[in-house]
Amino acid sequence: MKQVSRQARAEGRLVGFVPTMGALHAGHLSLVEAARRDASPVVVSIFVNPKQFGPSEDYAKYPRDPENDRRKLEEAGVDFLFAPAAEEMYPAGFRTGVNVEGLADRLEGKIRPGHFRGVATVVLKLLEIVTPRFAYFGRKDAQQARIIRQMALDLALESEIVVCPIVREADGLALSSRNRYLSPDERKAATVLYRALSRARQAINEGERDAMRIVTAMRQELAGEPLALADYVEIVDADSFEPATRLTRSCMVLLAVRFGNTRLIDNMQVEMMDAKDGSVICSL
Repeated sequence: MKQVSRQARAEGRLVGFVPTMGALHAGHLSLVEAARRDASPVVVSIFVNPKQFGPSEDYAKYPRDPENDRRKLEEAGVDFLFAPAAEEMYPAGFRTGVNVEGLADRLEGKIRPGHFRGVATVVLKLLEIVTPRFAYFGRKDAQQARIIRQMALDLALESEIVVCPIVREADGLALSSRNRYLSPDERKAATVLYRALSRARQAINEGERDAMRIVTAMRQELAGEPLALADYVEIVDADSFEPATRLTRSCMVLLAVRFGNTRLIDNMQVEMMDAKDGSVICSL
């Protein structure tokens, strides 16, 4: 992989990179499309990273479908698939980890201790191996994307981190490899995430700027779905990911909800366009 990338750069080409854990869906392929617009060659990695799973999480049963993934990538025009074994990524004696302090301590980081250390470590190693000009991540994993951007800035990485919009089903559910775990009843119930975010968008568009009131409205929506159990519902500053009390700067509306044994996350980006008139753009 290093030699392929080195040769491309020697020829003056821009390498685009999409890191994934496989079980590919249209959300991943939208990242591939973005990469193909910006760069050539396009590299996609498939690696289910053991270091970002906790001891009670779903590493062993995480969906794996390598042949179907390969077919989808070929059809999407991907130039190279990089699919290393765990022993290649973490050989005997591996000792190094990457911590992005502060940003990784809350929300997903608090509920899943060590998760973002594992994410940052593997992403840094992948970026060092592939050495892309552009690396593409989805906004659905908003805290992860923010942490990776910070890591790239702090460590002066040459790769530009590109965060792409969420891709949703027709009923609003954000695409996720974990959606396949949902039973039919849970799949139907999971649309409550989009309804809760839509309720927040409506309140914001109608002029509400008090974060607690917006969160309360979202929780009321979630409470109407018996199969939904919320881990958190928060509005945070888009830069620091610290809780926001009022919407005066760009922020993220975040939620994590369990449906049986399946845990889903989703978010909405709120961009403050004009401080004087309070205009905003809410992106689901």
